[in-house]
Amino acid sequence: MDVGELLTYQPDRGAKRPREEDVSEESRVKQKTSSREPPRPAVLGEAESENKDSKEKILEKLMDQDEVDPEGELVDESTVKKMILTFEKRSYKNQELRIKFPDNPEKFMEAELDLNDIIQEMHVIATIPELYHLLVELNAVHSLLGLLSHDNTDILSLLQMDLLQELTDIDTLHESEEGAEVLIDALLEGQVVALLVQNMERLDETVKEEADGVHNTLAIVENMAEFRPGLCAEAAQQGLMQWLLKRIKAKMPFDANKLYCSEILAILLQNNDSTRELLGEMDGIDVLLQQLSVFKRHNPSTVEEQEMMENLFDGLCSCLMLPANRDRFLRGEGLQLMNLMLRSKKQSRTSALKVLDHSMIGPEGSDNCHKFVDILGLRTIFPLFMKTPKKMRKTGISDKEHEEHVCSILASMLRNLKGQQRSRLLSKFTENDCEKVDRLMELHFKYLEGVQLADKRIDGEKHDMVRRGEILDDSMEDEFYLRRLDAGLFVLQLICYIMVEISSAGIPQLQQRVHQILNLRGGSVKTVRHIMRGELNVRQILVIGKV
Repeated sequence: MDVGELLTYQPDRGAKRPREEDVSEESRVKQKTSSREPPRPAVLGEAESENKDSKEKILEKLMDQDEVDPEGELVDESTVKKMILTFEKRSYKNQELRIKFPDNPEKFMEAELDLNDIIQEMHVIATIPELYHLLVELNAVHSLLGLLSHDNTDILSLLQMDLLQELTDIDTLHESEEGAEVLIDALLEGQVVALLVQNMERLDETVKEEADGVHNTLAIVENMAEFRPGLCAEAAQQGLMQWLLKRIKAKMPFDANKLYCSEILAILLQNNDSTRELLGEMDGIDVLLQQLSVFKRHNPSTVEEQEMMENLFDGLCSCLMLPANRDRFLRGEGLQLMNLMLRSKKQSRTSALKVLDHSMIGPEGSDNCHKFVDILGLRTIFPLFMKTPKKMRKTGISDKEHEEHVCSILASMLRNLKGQQRSRLLSKFTENDCEKVDRLMELHFKYLEGVQLADKRIDGEKHDMVRRGEILDDSMEDEFYLRRLDAGLFVLQLICYIMVEISSAGIPQLQQRVHQILNLRGGSVKTVRHIMRGELNVRQILVIGKV
């Protein structure tokens, strides 16, 4: 082997390389014989019995291999300590030889192979999380993190793809909460996310093994974030957010890594204002809009690509929960993009409606509401209000979800719009003999009936509980309230708000139509106001409705 081959040499990732001191002469003979001799036919009597016993022993060994170390001993605290100390020695020796002979691979090749072997052996530690504390106490975590910057990418990939991922497997972490906490604390103290990001930067994803390394690095981050959601902000600050945005907008064919990046990004942004703010400061809103713009005219070509699209939409919705990002969304022409998606009738339309809803909520959505009217968005939203498109249902969104988003958008505009834009919105309700008012009242009675049925069931359950002597605590009341929301209470309140707004807007035509339909069904505007404010349960609604 010449020097050039030695520089590019990477040890095999397969089975552990047998070391000379661990293999006896007798075992070599047995291995040699078993590999060369053809299988012999079974014979009766003692030979058959021995063959059967041998097979049983082999099966038993295979079944128990997760419980023993490579040398056949039970894995206990003492075994793990020996393994870690061996790892420390070999890691130090490898580092020392590489520094001493940087241009002579022959000098450190054997030490490299030994280090590779012990890392493979250490995989057994991932099956006993209650002993994770030994990794910390014996400084192995620090050494493992140090090897992440190792010049030999095979050892790097081995750590990323196998050992660290197995150690942080979410199911394993939950087997021993105490051991998991100790390990995660040590990893975070060692700036694990920053080190992982640095290594992903140097990996070439056109090489399959290195692309797998990126994928499994992201799996390590996901495992830790799932076990301890609070670390998302810290991880984002350590360069992960910047790397994710860079990877998502990279001009590369869609692959599993891009999908995984979109998923990790959505996780970081979920329920975390600090990461939302960080993304906004990094012009992440523009990155998300640019990536989503592809889907305004084209549907995702695969299920995986559709999942990525939904992840990006979810991330955008999370970002818009932060008021500062709504202005960035407006300046990035996000409203125009959502409007085009709603008109294009592609799969993106469902999520575009959700994003539009998030951009207009509250006083901070006022500018977006005005801009939406200016770009002729009323021509887009009212057809969706009048009828739920069938294609919406095919994408998995229910009629209730669609109607909730549309009614929320209309309610936000009625709350935020002023001047000419508000007049344009109200005039829409007067078109075609107030057909939009008729649709609004249709939805009102649809959801009122659903909430009434839910409340009747809840009242019956409460009566039975009182009869059995059970106590109605706050947790039960919360559960009942969630059931009312699921039955459509929130949508009903949005609809009631719209009814009150248009009937009190000073347009006689609208007021008369609302009152006329309410009177025909035995209701009143007073009832509607109470529902809107959440001040009535169904029994009170029924009583007042008949007054």
